[in-house]
Amino acid sequence: MTDEDALLARILPRLPFGRDTLLGPGDDAAIVAAPDGRVVVSTDVLVDGRHFRRSWSSGADVGYRAAVQNLADVAAMGARPTALVVALVCPPDVTPDWLADLAGGLAEACGDVGVVGGDLSAGTELSVAVTVLGDLEGRAPVRRDGARPGDVVAHAGHRGRSVAGLGLLEAGLDAGHEGFGALVEAYRRPTAPLAAGIAAARAGATAMLDVSDGLLRDAQRLALASGVGLDLAAASEVFGDELAALAPAAVALGVDATTWVLTGGEDHGLLATFPADVALPEPFRRIGRVLDGPAGRLTVAGEEPQGPLGWDHFAR
Repeated sequence: MTDEDALLARILPRLPFGRDTLLGPGDDAAIVAAPDGRVVVSTDVLVDGRHFRRSWSSGADVGYRAAVQNLADVAAMGARPTALVVALVCPPDVTPDWLADLAGGLAEACGDVGVVGGDLSAGTELSVAVTVLGDLEGRAPVRRDGARPGDVVAHAGHRGRSVAGLGLLEAGLDAGHEGFGALVEAYRRPTAPLAAGIAAARAGATAMLDVSDGLLRDAQRLALASGVGLDLAAASEVFGDELAALAPAAVALGVDATTWVLTGGEDHGLLATFPADVALPEPFRRIGRVLDGPAGRLTVAGEEPQGPLGWDHFAR
């Protein structure tokens, strides 16, 4: 490790300035344009050994993943991301090269979204905390609590790929099949349908959230917030393409791919509800319907799911 000024000199040139940035890193605080007059804000933390492992992921992978999961939260509100702020806690074995690599991954994921500042601290455990800002561009936010009985439930993005990639890494099988590499990459660098969030808002989505902890768990959160029930179609009916992509890994690991699709987290797709007469914007697909309560009741093809619904941050 080196001193803070030298680290910043390595990191800052690699970060994107962003089209909404009025004053970037280097002062006591950054200044970001907020044309709408409202600012959408969200924060996530990644901890080494719990959310990623440096033995599995490069600094660029970690930076990319940290950015995507935050950008997806803003997209899920129907907003456009405008800036990220990143805080790092670094143990002594984190090298300047690894941090510069992380900055490159952030830049790759962010595109024209600026990384406008943050903080560096020494510590005993590597953690990456990201705060994202967004702009609603005059639209009403799409919250979790707007689903209504009769609405269509729809999903955009991948299902089950990140958790499958994690399983392959844990089993040391990440190179055991020609399709395994794509699943491992989905874990290291999830692909979120960010533009679909704005498209959903423009199409009249009544509720929406980022699926980060599993389809069933996050669907239940939406149902509870909205005071409704949700009935999802069988995975084989609506996610046949995902099940096919997951099948070789599921066989290799002795796992039912349906479990990955329904409960796997960190694909960062978008789950939304729409009025039944609305044409779903691409790439949303219809996966269920909203029922008239009881609040939070969740069924799959009419049956209540058994076992864990998804990821619990405090369960392991």
